[in-house]
Amino acid sequence: MNGGPSGFQNAPVSRAFVLASGLLTIYFGIQGRSSTLGLSYQDSFKKLKIWKLIASVFAFSSTPELMFGLYSLYYFRVFERQIGSNKYSVFILFSVTVSSVFEVLALTLLKDPTLNILTSGPYGLIFSSFVPFYFDIPVSTRFRIFGVSISDKSFIYLAGLQLLFSSWKRSFLPGICGILAGSLYRLNILRIRKIKFPAFIASFFSRLSLPSPGTAPPTTSSRNVIGNVPSFTGREVQRNNPIAPPAFTAEPPEESITTLVSMGFDRNTARQALIHARNDINMATNILLESQSN
Repeated sequence: MNGGPSGFQNAPVSRAFVLASGLLTIYFGIQGRSSTLGLSYQDSFKKLKIWKLIASVFAFSSTPELMFGLYSLYYFRVFERQIGSNKYSVFILFSVTVSSVFEVLALTLLKDPTLNILTSGPYGLIFSSFVPFYFDIPVSTRFRIFGVSISDKSFIYLAGLQLLFSSWKRSFLPGICGILAGSLYRLNILRIRKIKFPAFIASFFSRLSLPSPGTAPPTTSSRNVIGNVPSFTGREVQRNNPIAPPAFTAEPPEESITTLVSMGFDRNTARQALIHARNDINMATNILLESQSN
């Protein structure tokens, strides 16, 4: 399992979401209001408060949940690298919206007094991401600890389990709703995986966050779906980019090739795209994704 290069390189939307989640959790924690941010039946149907609805999507209700939640969100930035910032923005909106609707419906149908207020935080996004994580991220390493066989994916699952049962039923229900939302996205309900925002919306997050050290500002593209990204030959890259600059013979840096490979592209194709883009990793990514769409 490889989450790709460290930091938020080529993942500006993930970076913005993690920053918003962390800062809002700290802000409401200082004010002593973290435990009251979760959704409730009254908030949904009687005393709707837009600010509380938004805060409940980002802010965790406790420090342990914040730690495990941000750890999960940080790893799941790999999906933004696979599908591009634009479609990842759609994935976030779909996951958060659909899981919130399921939570409201569950509160209405169950009428359980112990579920008066659900735990807050981006449970919808986190547990929606576990669906492609289970199906599309392969196990790269297996090892044994005290005779128990585990894989490198086990640590992400353990973080998810900690979140799922952190507040018992109050956290279990949002987690299940997130998994349902992720399953609907994977099933391509209403062709959701084909939907894209206008480019300026996703690129807004690129301007919102500081660029990673040593990299150019990321560009927005969204030409793929969650899952393994098929590779393309150099001829396809050249054919679909007739106005690209002339051939560039300098060998691409190994770090840049590794970054593209971590996004799911074939190593040789990634190398050819980098040469074609004069070692500009953002341009090379766009070339590969444009080739995928044709």
